[in-house]
Amino acid sequence: MYNGSELSRVSFIVMREMRVPLIALLTVYSIAIWGMIFIPGPEIDGQIQYLSIFHAFYFMTYTATTTGFGEIPFVFSDAQRLWAVACLYVSVVTWFYALGSIIRLFQNVFFIRAVEEWRFAQSVNRITGNFYIICGFGDTGSVLVRGLNDAGMNAVVVDQSAERIQALKLRNYKTSVPGLCADASVPKHLLEAGVQSKYCKAVVAITSNEDVNLKISAVARLLNPDVGILTMSKMDVFEETLATLGGEVHIVDPFKTFAKVLNACINNPAFYALNNWLVGDKGATLESYVHPPVGGWIICGYGRMGMEANHVLTMNGVKTAVIDPHSRKKEEEIETYIVGGASAKTLKEAGIDQAVGLLAAANDDGQNLSVLLNAMSLNKNLFTIVRQNSHQNELAFAKAEADMIMQPTLVTARKILLLLIAPLLKHFFRYLLAKEVGRDEVIRRVIGTLRKKIGNKKPLLVTIDFTLEKSSAVIQCLNNDCDVLLGDIIIDPRNR
Repeated sequence: MYNGSELSRVSFIVMREMRVPLIALLTVYSIAIWGMIFIPGPEIDGQIQYLSIFHAFYFMTYTATTTGFGEIPFVFSDAQRLWAVACLYVSVVTWFYALGSIIRLFQNVFFIRAVEEWRFAQSVNRITGNFYIICGFGDTGSVLVRGLNDAGMNAVVVDQSAERIQALKLRNYKTSVPGLCADASVPKHLLEAGVQSKYCKAVVAITSNEDVNLKISAVARLLNPDVGILTMSKMDVFEETLATLGGEVHIVDPFKTFAKVLNACINNPAFYALNNWLVGDKGATLESYVHPPVGGWIICGYGRMGMEANHVLTMNGVKTAVIDPHSRKKEEEIETYIVGGASAKTLKEAGIDQAVGLLAAANDDGQNLSVLLNAMSLNKNLFTIVRQNSHQNELAFAKAEADMIMQPTLVTARKILLLLIAPLLKHFFRYLLAKEVGRDEVIRRVIGTLRKKIGNKKPLLVTIDFTLEKSSAVIQCLNNDCDVLLGDIIIDPRNR
């Protein structure tokens, strides 16, 4: 656990800001009490009365704070009353000064920051189960944290945006999710987030800045060589660097992931349906499959997504026409490449009337929606795939009724979520997609079983580790070649 110096920082700031007010209060109280002790009181039974230290302190306590006034334990002399009046005015002014200093202290940005970091570190230290550090709480981070929380897993969030951290605190999660507004690439903040805790299983770097993601991954690996690292990267140079960190490192490229999904949709629609159903895609069903038609495609926008999609389509023998404002690179071999915006003119030039599919892959949602509407007005039979860059535009894209919507943040979040919740699915998918005889039949059989047992209900993905220490009975059954059913594992022990 992280035992940082945030509490020391809080104490230091408090003492620095309140040093003068406290000294002033102590000085005023000391002089006032001293005066009340030594100033002679009235004469009673021939003896001059003096206040004791206790009575003088008691009198100044309620007098200086203006909470009351009374002459005890006897009636004061005129000299004592005059001194009490002077002390009253001076102490009230001093208290106003002290209260003003307290207000300034609570408004001190450094004090607020130190308290927030200390509270955050304390919240992380109280986590007694496995947790994941999520660096970045944008669209991807929001979906990921929600998925982890729904699966009963703990998450800790670090993001530079105060607005996002405030939004995190307002979410109705099942379990508390600590959040800190800070730069996750700073080692101190990763330590506060619990990167060295024995319960920390992985650090997920999904900020919008790939340089920051790289730094977070490197710092996390140095601080904890055993922690898992999952990061989002869309550039090959960063992926090569991340691959050299060693240990468990998963690099998620949303565009390469989409390219694999598109390839599966073309060659194995059944697997595509199974994948969408497992990741919880809206409208996903095991009853019907999506199969893009055979014929020419038009790609509007030749960025990373356009390049990856063009590569997949070309690999499958599909002819493509590209429309992009930028000139084509010399090494790229594309039969039809039109420089310009995706207007009615350029779409007709690209052969929109003969095309069977359209991909709107620009990094601007307004442009993609415009291209989609324009293309559909020219050819209503198009199979359409559109890129959605911002989650805020979800309603607009839903109304567009595209056949496939590719949201990079959602693709990234879902892949990372599967890696964290059900890491064995990666090996299962690899097995299903292996180019061996009979694998298509295996996929259909798996889908048939799931359809019969679960139907179209949302699947619940759970990973259970069987060890000799925790699951000796299961291990013994497996060693004896006995069948161990899922129902036997999840049933209540009292009903077995």
